[in-house]
Amino acid sequence: MSHFDDLPKRSTSHITEDKAEAAFGKFLSVSEDCILQKAVRKDYGTDCEIEVVDLGRATNVKIHVQLKGTEKESNSDGSISVAIDRANLNYLLMHPYSLFVCYHVATETLWARTTESVLRQYEHANPDWATQQTLTVNFTEKLTSERLRKFTELAKSVAFSSRDKRVEQMAAMADEIPDVIRRALPDLHIGDHAQETADVLAQLYESGDDELVSASFGRFAAVLNADHDAMGYAYMAEINLGMAGREPNSERITAGMAHFASRIGLGRYHDASLHYTVGNGLAALGRDKEAAAEYKKALENPGASPDAQLLAQTHKNLGSSLEILGEEEQAADHYREALRLSPNLAEAHHALANYHHRHGNYQEALDHFDKVVFLNDSLGKQASVAGWRINVLFQLGDAKGAFREINRLIVDANAHKWIWPWCARQLAIFGRASDENARLALTFWDRFLTAHPHHPIGKREQLLAKFYLRAAGEDPRSTYSEIKVELETGMQDIETEACAFLWDRLGHWAQDEENWSEAEYCYRQAYDLAGGHYGYCLGTALNFLGRCEESLPILQEQADALQPDAMSWFQVAAANEKLGQTEESIEAYRKALSLDPEYALAWFNLGGVYWNSGDMETASEIWQAAVEQFPEHELVHRLRSENPFGLVPVSSKLGS
Repeated sequence: MSHFDDLPKRSTSHITEDKAEAAFGKFLSVSEDCILQKAVRKDYGTDCEIEVVDLGRATNVKIHVQLKGTEKESNSDGSISVAIDRANLNYLLMHPYSLFVCYHVATETLWARTTESVLRQYEHANPDWATQQTLTVNFTEKLTSERLRKFTELAKSVAFSSRDKRVEQMAAMADEIPDVIRRALPDLHIGDHAQETADVLAQLYESGDDELVSASFGRFAAVLNADHDAMGYAYMAEINLGMAGREPNSERITAGMAHFASRIGLGRYHDASLHYTVGNGLAALGRDKEAAAEYKKALENPGASPDAQLLAQTHKNLGSSLEILGEEEQAADHYREALRLSPNLAEAHHALANYHHRHGNYQEALDHFDKVVFLNDSLGKQASVAGWRINVLFQLGDAKGAFREINRLIVDANAHKWIWPWCARQLAIFGRASDENARLALTFWDRFLTAHPHHPIGKREQLLAKFYLRAAGEDPRSTYSEIKVELETGMQDIETEACAFLWDRLGHWAQDEENWSEAEYCYRQAYDLAGGHYGYCLGTALNFLGRCEESLPILQEQADALQPDAMSWFQVAAANEKLGQTEESIEAYRKALSLDPEYALAWFNLGGVYWNSGDMETASEIWQAAVEQFPEHELVHRLRSENPFGLVPVSSKLGS
């Protein structure tokens, strides 16, 4: 029966694989950073998936692992090598930070390497690697709990970042998507090799990519030790963002200050540079009194070979902190010293330009703004300079120069959300300062409303510019009817008080054309929206239309309380006269004259009321006084030419 003992042999590779699985499972069983989610035996490339755990919480962040085992001896340099199919590498590369894990049977140790590092090795060393069917993975580092934590932190950072970008896009409205995409930073992938990561971080910082460094802070921290010198670049990026007005990450900036302070006095770096950087961190957190003290320490200990550029920047930043503390003149002295040390220091020119601007020294401000050139403009500082130049040029009366600056600046409006509102604010102030300003402003408002179709300030200012140009005898680029339609269809986009004022302006346009029906319509719109003093124009239009029963209550309110001047009382008198209320009319005309004795038409109309009531003697006296007081008035000629005695029946229709 011995032939029944001829059973299948268990292959050596299966034994090795089982040992590898057992060793890896045991390793994961005590890990606080991840758990074994599932094992796969399909030989595509992934043997198992491990799930990242964050503070005891499952994250659904998976790391794909291909598990290998080998009984071969170690290489002469102590590394372990195994062969894989190139297709397996391609398969694993579909997920970031996938791992090759190898169990070395002879030493009972686990080794690990990311798929990215394998790819990087072949890309740099063997350009023809893509034609190979098999590749060799060389393991140089053992898999430890610390290394596993590094992998999980990297995978978690990438997954969380990707999720946040997707959520932001899904939550955005369709018209917001372009801005969401423009704001999105590139997804930075870094390897797990410390020196390579340090080199990448240094290059990103030197190129001014502070926002990208900040967005990838967790990845850099996962690869580099907390005390690694290169982490200084990540901390300085956070400090730069805080000083640039972005919401500061207090935790990171505080850690950064501790990082730099711990190196003071060790001789590895210039202490002046370290004090300067700590001062920047304090300034970014709004602790300017402490920041000023650190800057002063930097200036007091410049080192054996002072760096003029560092000293200049320190003077400038010290000035900024002193300015915030209320020491403005002392701050300006530091800005000037900074420029003495470094005549082209953009930050110092910018600070001194703002100082002169605040003091109304606009030409001096412009001279300094003209010298501001930020060669590294990743945070949009050059655009900010252009914004200030616009205001200064307007203050100096150089409208064409200001509008040229505006036209250049709005090209970047998609990148910097403050540009459109800032330019609109400038034109709300200066857009009607002159005929030229108003003409140029109209073009701006057309562009502004194309970008922001229902913006209340844009619609208001565009119409006000048109009214201004018409009043100045210029072409307003719109007819009365076109503006009327704009107001009727766009009222909901404009604030109530502003809309009332625009209707009032349009009413005066109609009044100038003696179209009293249209004038009454416009004035009524204004009065219904805001009431108050808009009643005077409405009442006047109603008087001209002979609708005095409607006008009198409105005009009486004006004269009694809202606008108690001679003109209001004149219109009250005219309404009463047309209604046949002689005594009330006379009383109102006399109130008008008591307020303005030089009101010629009130004198002549008062005489007319007396004449029409039959009191010719009083009428004659009033007209005689009017003729003597206003001998050149057009009504004097009528009185003298139509009656040889200088007395003729004069109705209130002489004028109003």
